[in-house]
Amino acid sequence: MGVVLFTGINVNGYPCKNAVNVTEVDFFIGGLANSAVINNLVGSVITTANNVEKIPGLNTLGVSLARIDYQPDGLNPPHTHPRASEIIFVLDGELDVGFITTANKLISKSIKKGDIFVFPEGLNNGVKPASVIAGFNSQFPGTQSIATTLFTSTPLVPEHVLTKGFQIGTKGVKKMRNKLAPKKT
Repeated sequence: MGVVLFTGINVNGYPCKNAVNVTEVDFFIGGLANSAVINNLVGSVITTANNVEKIPGLNTLGVSLARIDYQPDGLNPPHTHPRASEIIFVLDGELDVGFITTANKLISKSIKKGDIFVFPEGLNNGVKPASVIAGFNSQFPGTQSIATTLFTSTPLVPEHVLTKGFQIGTKGVKKMRNKLAPKKT
């Protein structure tokens, strides 16, 4: 069970609750039934139900969920989940999904409402919005956006590594860094 019956003990870096203080709130989160408002350049929004801060009862269970909403031609940028496998169920719409194996082979398929697929990235190929529910075998699957990680890390990946690795000029590196940099508020 995700909530251990002792106080003063941490599991996975999070304090366990005394059984007397455990309630249904520790095992519940609402909001995945509703589509998110999409207002970004990639055309998708991820609503997570995958961290112990939101759902304390997840700690030690090794499961979590997320909802991804796509506008037409929306993209969930290439990414990895370093601590989890992922499976999706299509709620609505159609998506082109896929991943690249360690042998550099592209595995891809068009999927539609009701379909299930195991994958690390998705692209909405339809003319209408799409939504999926993603399940993970970890309460902390992590998400590492490939482009953002490479172009906006701290400290920055040296420019010469990116120019040589991607066969682009320094202007291309600067353009990517400017596009992907966190917006200042």
